[in-house]
Amino acid sequence: MHHGIMAAALTLCLVTPAAAQRNLVIAAQTPPSALDPHYHNTTNNNMVLRQIFEPLFELDTQARPQPRLAESMRLIDPLTWEVKLRAGVRFHDGTPFEAEDIAYTFARIPTVPNSPALFTPAVRTISAVEIKDPQTVILRTREPNPLMPIDMAAPFILSRKVHGPNPSTPDFNSGRLAIGTGPYRYAAWLPNERLEVTRNAEYWGPAEPWDRVTFRYIPQGGSRMAALLTGEADLIDYVPMQDMPRLERDPRFALFSVDSVTFVYLAPDAMRETTPFAFDRQGRPLPRNPLADRRVREALSLAIPREAIAERLYHGQARAADQFAAPIAAHRLPNLPPLPHEPARARALLAEAGYPQGFRLTIHGPNGFFPGDDGLLQALAQSFTRIGIETSVETLPPATLFTRATNREFSLFMTYFSSYLTINPMRQVAMTRNPELGHGPFNRQRYSNPAMDAPLAEALTTMDPERREILTQQAAQALLEDKGVLPIIFLRNTWAGRRDKVTYEPSPVNHTTAQYARPVQ
Repeated sequence: MHHGIMAAALTLCLVTPAAAQRNLVIAAQTPPSALDPHYHNTTNNNMVLRQIFEPLFELDTQARPQPRLAESMRLIDPLTWEVKLRAGVRFHDGTPFEAEDIAYTFARIPTVPNSPALFTPAVRTISAVEIKDPQTVILRTREPNPLMPIDMAAPFILSRKVHGPNPSTPDFNSGRLAIGTGPYRYAAWLPNERLEVTRNAEYWGPAEPWDRVTFRYIPQGGSRMAALLTGEADLIDYVPMQDMPRLERDPRFALFSVDSVTFVYLAPDAMRETTPFAFDRQGRPLPRNPLADRRVREALSLAIPREAIAERLYHGQARAADQFAAPIAAHRLPNLPPLPHEPARARALLAEAGYPQGFRLTIHGPNGFFPGDDGLLQALAQSFTRIGIETSVETLPPATLFTRATNREFSLFMTYFSSYLTINPMRQVAMTRNPELGHGPFNRQRYSNPAMDAPLAEALTTMDPERREILTQQAAQALLEDKGVLPIIFLRNTWAGRRDKVTYEPSPVNHTTAQYARPVQ
């Protein structure tokens, strides 16, 4: 009897830890470029870092601000906001989260060196951070800012005690300063290969179900599929479009899809007198920049068969773009048809602009940044070649692409933007660049259009929602007419998981994160 109890106890001992350990392996396409939460305001960084660090608020999948480190926020007058902070929150090393951390964080944001895209737009209007009491902070703004509740969902909050007077990006990357208040703690990072996080047992909010989460970074879609099929991964993002029918038929797997707020666009070099990648038919640099002519930009837009691309290249996992705003974005231009595909008119516009024989162009884009990106770039090049712009393609890893684009090394490059708002991509990507005001941090081609800037600047300070919508649409119309950017397609986001292991809440902003993954049993 006694021996039997001992044996049962021993078995229990051996089984329980294994059964209790809930591990999740996610094969993701794109690694973060850094673990510094203020280094690069990009989806790939933010979705991973939101597990370790937290903002004051977080936008849910319907773009509503939900409390995180702040419990509430209210407008006292057009230039003053009161933010109530959550009590009893601690950073992963036990340091308490304090009101002073807000001013410390906001002061650091504009100062991060070598950043491809700062979080400055989120804090651009704040002129002072005052502590009313340990749980209440007053934010004073230079001008009215109707986007403040959304802005406060962007910056991750650091601790002045933990992170110190001058935290460096390498100190976050080494893990030494990868200390936040989030539901997961940093465990290990091998850049471009894997990131491991473990559950934060002292988290202030609901406990996460996973003990350890491993992100494996696999840029090739076929290799991510293989990891899922062989059981090396429980969940994958950016499911290759051609593999979806197969996964739908296989009872071992489940697909999780949603229309995204992500849209792909081309950024033309519209402002310079000459441009590095435009040549005549003999391959000599052109003496003037053809993309500075609105007719040439319109010809490029008219050359793109957006609906055919969405249907054939994307197997229905994309939609033809009608404007520079996602289909569900607030204040978008209503009732627009998809942008027209008229190659004959495009050729006529080129001739009118002085290029009856066309010219040569190299376009640049990422490889492994969003589904089908390299194939899409090739399709665009073929479309331009058909109207007489003999186009060649150069694809680059995302980090290289954005560094070079920021240095204005391209004539025309492709990327994407994600937002629940119409005003946001305009102020981030197309507004005349002004680092002091935080305008145009992603405006890598230094586009500038007063007809768009004037209503946009007013919209950014207009608290009345109806007036703000009218101004936003005026700005959107001016951008659309000038072809300052060329929208191409809206994407759908799809994840695939092992049906017996995980369910996933698909994210319109394309976040791949353990927080949207839940165990099946």
